[in-house]
Amino acid sequence: MAGGFGIDSNSGKEYPGKLTWFVFVACGLSAMGGLIFGYDIGISGGVTAMPPFLEKFFPSVLRLEEENKSTNQYCKFDSHTLTLFTSCLYLAALIASFAAAYVTKKMGRKLSMFLGGVIFLVGSVINAAAVNVAMLIIGRILLGFGVGFSIQMAPCKYRGSLNVLFQLSITVGILVANVVNYFTAEIKGGWGWRVSLGGAGVPAIFIAFSAFVLPDTPNSMIVRGKPDKALKMLRKVRGVEDVQAEFDDLTAASEASKKVAHPWKNVIKRKYRPHLTMSILIPFFQQLTGINVVMFYAPVLFNTLGFGSNASLFSAVITGAVNVLATMVSVYGTDKWGRRVLFLEGGIQMLIFQTAVAVLIALKFGVSGEVTYLPKWYAALVVFCICTYVAAFAWSWGPLGWLVPSEIFPLEIRSAAQSITASVNMLFTFIVAEVFLTMLCHLKYGLFIFFSAFVLIMTLFIYFFLPETKNIPIESMNSVWRGHWYWKRFVPDEDKPTRVHAT
Repeated sequence: MAGGFGIDSNSGKEYPGKLTWFVFVACGLSAMGGLIFGYDIGISGGVTAMPPFLEKFFPSVLRLEEENKSTNQYCKFDSHTLTLFTSCLYLAALIASFAAAYVTKKMGRKLSMFLGGVIFLVGSVINAAAVNVAMLIIGRILLGFGVGFSIQMAPCKYRGSLNVLFQLSITVGILVANVVNYFTAEIKGGWGWRVSLGGAGVPAIFIAFSAFVLPDTPNSMIVRGKPDKALKMLRKVRGVEDVQAEFDDLTAASEASKKVAHPWKNVIKRKYRPHLTMSILIPFFQQLTGINVVMFYAPVLFNTLGFGSNASLFSAVITGAVNVLATMVSVYGTDKWGRRVLFLEGGIQMLIFQTAVAVLIALKFGVSGEVTYLPKWYAALVVFCICTYVAAFAWSWGPLGWLVPSEIFPLEIRSAAQSITASVNMLFTFIVAEVFLTMLCHLKYGLFIFFSAFVLIMTLFIYFFLPETKNIPIESMNSVWRGHWYWKRFVPDEDKPTRVHAT
């Protein structure tokens, strides 16, 4: 939402107003775009673990799984077409996000979210009715376009907690998908996977209809030449009549934004080196934590580790529930404890327990991947380590990987830097989804060591290079960079911060 709740999030200037229920509900509805994203992350891994689904679309994978039941566990799901079924969505979302940004700017967020919901609904119908792999891929691509339109973020003094609601909605979507998969796998006749894939239409319908009640921001209305409606909406947002001062600042900020030329040229200037670095490396590291290995392919992963089909789906439900509960920790603590504390604690915890998973897999499966029996206590220990790892990600790199880049970019580079962040995130989400099963087959338990190494590197990166950004107005951010032991060489003292208003 534009502005804050009684405070300009960028200048620290106080405005009359309060955190109204209208604003809270609007932010919540906006964050529901994450529900679509989360459901799709969780649903694909579940259906690819269902034998009837594999038998219909990927019979070679099912044969390979049968052949490897007591031999090589690492390679039994290695199929390029199978991974393409999961990964193509994220490449489509990357492409669609650019079109969505244009639509949102020109026509407002309501239309963008409505289009996202409708496209996602069509994709889910095609997937549910699929009779061949081509229909599956086309449906997934449409789901990706829907995601790109639907996940279009906000606030202020409370910006941490409310932005984290977006990540929370993603985790709820993943959990719902895992629960749906668990129960649809029990449907007799082997068509439960159709219910799982078609179920994506439920959040899609919700998003499409919520677009009718979700307001455009006052700032968006001003940009599109509707000042009277913007003033009326601002009063509703603030819950008070006296909003003229803030409205004037919003108008001035809008006029200033129109004068910003060449944001893509600006972002490569030396003084914006810290911002450019964060816009690339934070989303890059977020995907190289290995979290999507667990979230995309949780049932497949647990199946590979020796769990039965239903047991693997239930284990995925457990990790999904942990993911939701741990994200609530971030909702509470992001603005209370700060970003660096959660980043560092989460990184250390992920490193310890991801390494533990690698050791447990190595001890039981070795290099050959041969195992005939996995004791229940051993399986439970593996699930515990994975859940503890997931919890650490959920209250650190999960939400903060989106939040921190969103709050450090000044007006001169904001559009370019935010595009870079989203693009890098989706690109590496696609890459990880595409290569995971092949990497598991070739690196075996070493795959988890591979991701652990990146967790160590990114934790050190945060410790040495990311200053605390909690409650720092954007126009004061340059003073933070100038006070940093490394970034001060790039941000000159004479650089005057540009006043910007939150959008």
